[in-house]
Amino acid sequence: MKRRTVLQALLASAGSASFALTGLSVSLPAFAQGKFAVKKSREEWLKLLSGPQYAILFEEDTERSFTSPLNDEKRAGTFVCAACFQPLFKSSMKYNSGTGWPSFFDALPKAVGSKSDYKLLMRRTEYHCSRCGGHQGHIFEDCPKPTGLRYCNNGLALNFIPDGEKLPDLRS
Repeated sequence: MKRRTVLQALLASAGSASFALTGLSVSLPAFAQGKFAVKKSREEWLKLLSGPQYAILFEEDTERSFTSPLNDEKRAGTFVCAACFQPLFKSSMKYNSGTGWPSFFDALPKAVGSKSDYKLLMRRTEYHCSRCGGHQGHIFEDCPKPTGLRYCNNGLALNFIPDGEKLPDLRS
């Protein structure tokens, strides 16, 4: 069993979203903290997602850089949450950050939520799908204009729908 899983179970049993551990804040994944329109059990999600997708979306794992084909995706279209198909980004919001992960300078209105993350011993801003709570990545303030923000996304947490193709129905 992973240390993170044990800590999360302790947190859940304490009824708290976070607690201090030697001065550091450890938090549960967003989907475990919030009330989201789409909630499923681990077993239900694993019928729809691969193991690595589940680990990224609902255990806040991270894929290795430069492994996602979506990093090089340049067609016009929409990037949607791999778990619930909610549209998150338009391709016009994507840019090449050189980091090895799909990066965007903005998200669609009300598509994502965020929370503080101290897992690497520094404060970062984690963001997740506002519909299912699935972890997408982190927001950094190192992007050029117009926003100055970089939404650094795990490719396995996304699907790409080219313009002209029908967006799939949102998973309920």
